[in-house]
Amino acid sequence: MKIGTPKEIFAGENRVGMTPDSAKQLQKLGFECAIETGAGAAAGFSDATYEAAGVEIIKTPAALWKSVDIVAKVRQPDTTELKRLTAGKTLISFFNPAGNEEGMELAKTKGANVIAMEMVPRISRAQKMDALSSMANIAGYRAVIEAGNNFGRFFTGQITAAGKVPPAKVLVVGAGVAGLAAIGTSTSLGAITYAFDVRPEVAEQVESMGAEFVYLDFEEEQQDGAATGGYASVSSPEFREAQLAKFRELAPEVDIVITTALIPNREAPELWTEDMVAAMKPGSVIVDLAAEKGGNCKLTVMDEKIVTDNGVTIVGYTDFPSRMAAQASTLYATNIRHMMTDLTPEKDGQINHDMEDDVIRGATVTFNHEITFPPPPPKVAAIAAKPKEVVPELTPEEKRAAEVAEFKAQTKQQVTLLAVGGLLLLGVGLVAPASFMQHFIVFVLSVFIGFQVIWGVAHSLHTPLMAVTNAISSIIILGALMQIGSGSFLVILLAALSVFMAGINIFGGFLVTRRMLAMFQKS
Repeated sequence: MKIGTPKEIFAGENRVGMTPDSAKQLQKLGFECAIETGAGAAAGFSDATYEAAGVEIIKTPAALWKSVDIVAKVRQPDTTELKRLTAGKTLISFFNPAGNEEGMELAKTKGANVIAMEMVPRISRAQKMDALSSMANIAGYRAVIEAGNNFGRFFTGQITAAGKVPPAKVLVVGAGVAGLAAIGTSTSLGAITYAFDVRPEVAEQVESMGAEFVYLDFEEEQQDGAATGGYASVSSPEFREAQLAKFRELAPEVDIVITTALIPNREAPELWTEDMVAAMKPGSVIVDLAAEKGGNCKLTVMDEKIVTDNGVTIVGYTDFPSRMAAQASTLYATNIRHMMTDLTPEKDGQINHDMEDDVIRGATVTFNHEITFPPPPPKVAAIAAKPKEVVPELTPEEKRAAEVAEFKAQTKQQVTLLAVGGLLLLGVGLVAPASFMQHFIVFVLSVFIGFQVIWGVAHSLHTPLMAVTNAISSIIILGALMQIGSGSFLVILLAALSVFMAGINIFGGFLVTRRMLAMFQKS
């Protein structure tokens, strides 16, 4: 079978659905590859590069759609493109099935099979095909770059001979893929970064990236991410009011706001109101990544950049991935290639459109003259954190009883060990000479005290403790070397074992310490 990619006809779209590298991988699956002439030029891929990768160059879009069995493209196809579909042909692209009933009807009438890349379910196995996440990652990064381009100051703080420059304060609303990418970029540029999300379980991810999570003084049972396919769900009116009140409090303080909040198959929620914009400082910037769905900011204008009366710049561009076309095309083409890998389990260049497969079924919107959207819930749960078990809080009396029981158990264990040790010591004393027993008693007491001291040290301090134990081990070796020349076979054996075990501890300690220090050295 042959897979082909036409040139995108959407105004300003620079991405392409097939790169020379992805074409080589598709050929390994048994497919022939074709591309419309000039399709990759805007992304930096020339026709000559495709030809070198074994891709056929076709001059016109009509000829390409006619000659291939599978069409892989980026943007939602228009009516002209859909009319070029024929029975049994497969189309893989972004399709917007929730708002494209006419397109689904036309594909159904043509008998074509349509796979919508935005419908790939968010389960672990499908991460490699998740084109929404790939593009959101780029959009989040680019949003910070656009904000910096329109912000008249440094992101990081500086202290210079000419004066002190305070760091910028950035608020990221929504900590999904795009939000986390924006947080990472903002913190790496040195800004003080805050982040908010309706899912409190993402707070740990936000804080691990160096940002501060904005908590609300409001308790609401949030829907598990697994139940919503990994996306945020609709909040209650009370929660929304508490959320807006917090944003009004932050508006005069922050310099840059990046909004990324979206709910599947709905208009973007309005989170940054007109009065919040008015409360912001002149020169502040808002980048609204939800502009295509109506915008999170009340004043956002899709595909435009406006400046308000109080000097706040609002960026509503919807083509952030297209502004980084080479990188975006590479990631998207890789998503397509992974989808083709699942569609071609035998690697024989023949599609096996398995509607029992969770990923393929979830992404398919029309199949065999039928509309298959919306898909059933996947059999495998979406990626979500395992819910924490609720442990009931103990009363003071119960805590006291538990501590007493634990103390008694530890005491019983120590008494048992001491009794066993005493019996062994008595047994050795009956057969060993008095000179040996003096050294043996010191040895046993040292082992006991050392065990009690080391066992009480927290695990996080074990590696720094290596330096101390190395010094102790060296003393043990010196003592063992002094005893190794004695005439008693038992003393010689114990001294040799002491040298051996202490040597392992010393060399192992230095090796671990060296590896720990190497982690802090710059390459």
